[in-house]
Amino acid sequence: MTRPVSSRRGMAVLRPVVTCAGLVALWAALARWGQVPPYMLPAPDAVARALWSGRAQLEPAALTTLEETLLGLGIGIGAGSALAIAMALWAPLRRWVMPMVLLSQAVPVFALAPLLVLWFGFGMTSKVVMAVLVIFFPVTSALGDGLRQTEAGWMDLARTMGATRWRVLVHIRLPAAMPAFATGVRMATVIAPIGAVVGEWVGASSGLGFLMQTANTRFQTDLMFATLAVLAVMTVLLWWGVDRLLARALYWRPAHADID
Repeated sequence: MTRPVSSRRGMAVLRPVVTCAGLVALWAALARWGQVPPYMLPAPDAVARALWSGRAQLEPAALTTLEETLLGLGIGIGAGSALAIAMALWAPLRRWVMPMVLLSQAVPVFALAPLLVLWFGFGMTSKVVMAVLVIFFPVTSALGDGLRQTEAGWMDLARTMGATRWRVLVHIRLPAAMPAFATGVRMATVIAPIGAVVGEWVGASSGLGFLMQTANTRFQTDLMFATLAVLAVMTVLLWWGVDRLLARALYWRPAHADID
């Protein structure tokens, strides 16, 4: 017999809580009895105090990074989707453009960050561009693969009924590609903050990356860990929100059974 829905949801919440609690307990034991200097590994209670005492710095920094991430997500998803659709409609474009898209991922983001700061300045623009570059390939690749893997029987039926290329795209290929596209968007949501933070490390006057750099130069390791904790929580909440939104948008997709 299958478990009740409420029980499965409760376990889905309980598992990560127990895992995080276990990791924090291991961290505390290592910091307390592992003879690790506090400047290398502060104890969880020290990080908690840094979270509270540094809230005046952490809150505006988190808002700045969140704004850069959201802008990068919006622009990157839009641009990646447009390119994937264009390549699906016109095959020669894919042969010309896809190598350049792959090349953009072959160059490490750390190598591009100084150039972007040089070209776009120390403001928010360079961080948004960095986030766009980081997520552009996953979105383009996921949607492009989904569009190319439409079931052949559906395409044959559409051609038999005289559907135009545009109608086939809108009514068959795009709906069929949405699960793959959703996977790409989820992946982009997780890695978009990385692009923003890397840009802030190279050159910025605000943001979580800038705060980490400042704390590092002052040997405020507890504040560095507190900043990382804020970044992790922000990323998880952002992923959860996007995942819920995609689940509602893809309501027609059959849910997979929970076999745990």
